[in-house]
Amino acid sequence: MGWELMPLEGVGPLCCGMGITEVAAVLSGMTELHRFQADPSFREILGLEFGTGLAEPAVYAYFVEGQLFCVAVDAVRGPQVTLWGRELTGCVPADLERFLLHAHDCGVIDVSYGPRGNPGTNGLGLVVRVQEVADGVVTRPVMVGRSRADRCTDDWEGAIPECEWVGRQWTYPGHSEHWPPPGHTPNWHGWQPPFQSSRSLDEAQLGSREDHGRVRIRIRRRRNEARPYMALSIVFTRLTWPSTLRSSIRG
Repeated sequence: MGWELMPLEGVGPLCCGMGITEVAAVLSGMTELHRFQADPSFREILGLEFGTGLAEPAVYAYFVEGQLFCVAVDAVRGPQVTLWGRELTGCVPADLERFLLHAHDCGVIDVSYGPRGNPGTNGLGLVVRVQEVADGVVTRPVMVGRSRADRCTDDWEGAIPECEWVGRQWTYPGHSEHWPPPGHTPNWHGWQPPFQSSRSLDEAQLGSREDHGRVRIRIRRRRNEARPYMALSIVFTRLTWPSTLRSSIRG
């Protein structure tokens, strides 16, 4: 099953703004496995897990006030999401990162890294996470709509629910491989990640990153943290993507 990413609008048959009933209707061959509170601070965010069988999650859909705003795809059982012909699901992390940086160098997109090192692009509403599988670590795309795309790569201040950031992280020098890090208890007010035990995330080996833009360092307070942390964001400044350059970044 293949899904095309429609930047800032949706992915595959899913369009941002759809209701829960509509989403369930267009996910052919999938059933709702369970519902959960997706974020400890924003309790109005409802998560739905869809799968092709018992304990076989494939797609995670997130709603606010009954409207879809975020979709995440399981790296193993989820549909293959493509962007301009390039696969995003279940890929070698370093390979997909090179694709994004090449698109950035061509002036097609702006690539940024969140405080914990997750790459993505606000202009596409796309964040690339990692997921551990039997023989290593592969990519897992997370997508948001236009109204939530601002700072979507920022796992401290963006709109993507907290449950999507829990677990093993991308390689990021000087930071823990896990969130939450060992010995640290977040102020989650009794909330627990809904699928931490069933979906293990792991560290991915990245290629070297050249500083193509400016480095912004600032102190931020996580919305559910009792104390501030130093966060490093690398922001690349480029033009938005022209259609004439899309063909140069396929593959």
